Amino acid sequence: MNDFEKSQSCILQVTQQEPYLTGDGVILAVLDSGIDYFLPEFRDADGKTRIIAIWDQTQQPDEAQGRFAPEGYREGVLYTRERINEALALGREDGLKLVPVYDTSGHGTAVAGVAAGSDTGVAPQSELLIIKLGYPQADSFPRTTQLMRGINYAVNLGTALNRPVAINISFGNTYGDHQGNSLLERFIDNASEVGRSSIIIGSGNEGASRGHTAGVAKENKIIELAVADYETGLSIQLWKFYQDVWNLVITSPGGEKLTLELTDIRDARTVRRTLEQTELLCYLGKPLPYNVQQEIFIDMIPSERYVNSGVWRLELQPVTVVTGEYRLYLPGYAARNAGTGFFLPTPEMTITIPSTSRRAVTVGAYDVSLRSYADFSGRGYVYRYDDGRTDTVGNQEIVAEVKPDLIAPGVDITVPIPNGGYEQVSGTSFATPFVTGAAALLMEWGIVRGNDRFLYGERLKASLIRGAQALAGIPVRPDSRIGWGTLCVRESLPFSSG
Repeated sequence: MNDFEKSQSCILQVTQQEPYLTGDGVILAVLDSGIDYFLPEFRDADGKTRIIAIWDQTQQPDEAQGRFAPEGYREGVLYTRERINEALALGREDGLKLVPVYDTSGHGTAVAGVAAGSDTGVAPQSELLIIKLGYPQADSFPRTTQLMRGINYAVNLGTALNRPVAINISFGNTYGDHQGNSLLERFIDNASEVGRSSIIIGSGNEGASRGHTAGVAKENKIIELAVADYETGLSIQLWKFYQDVWNLVITSPGGEKLTLELTDIRDARTVRRTLEQTELLCYLGKPLPYNVQQEIFIDMIPSERYVNSGVWRLELQPVTVVTGEYRLYLPGYAARNAGTGFFLPTPEMTITIPSTSRRAVTVGAYDVSLRSYADFSGRGYVYRYDDGRTDTVGNQEIVAEVKPDLIAPGVDITVPIPNGGYEQVSGTSFATPFVTGAAALLMEWGIVRGNDRFLYGERLKASLIRGAQALAGIPVRPDSRIGWGTLCVRESLPFSSG
């Protein structure tokens, strides 16, 4: 990143002048694809590592090689600060034999560099905890259990060391009802209440991907989906209220039909049917003990090489309707071809899971050079009470819940890459570590320096929101694109005049 991006985020105003914050005394945990720990961005002035530990979940423990999982865990290998320093002393070739941690995608290295790089990072003296998550699926989202273990380890380490922890999660997926109801979202909410921690999550890059559509179907409603050539597989999620009853008619590009009768609510069931050269495996779900929403999941499996391309139609035929609300999601844009998407997409509620966790700090992206919202940035929601309550100055509805919480620079960000050098990248993945680094600065000021021992969790989120600035062209805040506004660390500090 450069000084302009940091200045626009009001970072230089607290790092290069009073109170001269650096993130000292704070653990900054990056749960991602690994790190190139040899880079100078992650070393101190003496050439020693600033990394407390690396937990590589992709490796298997090997007692004979002296490679052990963290205490209390069975998966992965934990490399301590001491061992990393031994590897650094050996040089890259031999050091990687001692600590064989790689970052083949470069994603984790870039994220860590923005948040805490020694030269250009937001919190250059914070100490890093690197958790390399297991191998991702096609949509680049690791298994839920791996992420849960990583969060649990980071929070518990902070508690054991009596240090505040800022946790960065720069990925997500589209699977779920996006209401904060999944086990992962609830886990993150609970973890946010343990120790002195804050969890910061990117809103995803699905804002303009045409992967979501929503509406109200109180009479027959046809939803059209374009499937591009050479699509090797595709899935569709339909989320609805359980009290709404529809029949769902699926029509292939060649006109073949499948009718799913959703009136039988006694048991969840599976329906399998082939239309043209595409097999449809349909799961007709029921609400779960932790979620009142009903899911209809349609897996499109090619009988030959590809799903039939063209226009697929999904018709909702109401039987008994109370709300009529529906939401449909496709896999993330990285997991499907560019031409595949809904004809009438809904950009709202495109934030990815788990950024939908209520207690997480959810971060979108904007173009700092143009001072404009980045259209790829996942959009959220602004929920307001509609029961007649008003604010203190008039008849405006009271804001109840907002996502994202704020936005940060996420277009053409300069980041370090493995083996040395820099490149420019865009995405909410790289806006998120701006805010994670900012959280480390606030924690240093509040907790480490003793100005506010409780500056973490929801209080830290409130401070970030308090300091957020308006963005040109979006006069009303909060907003589903930018939340409460752009990151401004100076105005987030309690001594600021606001």
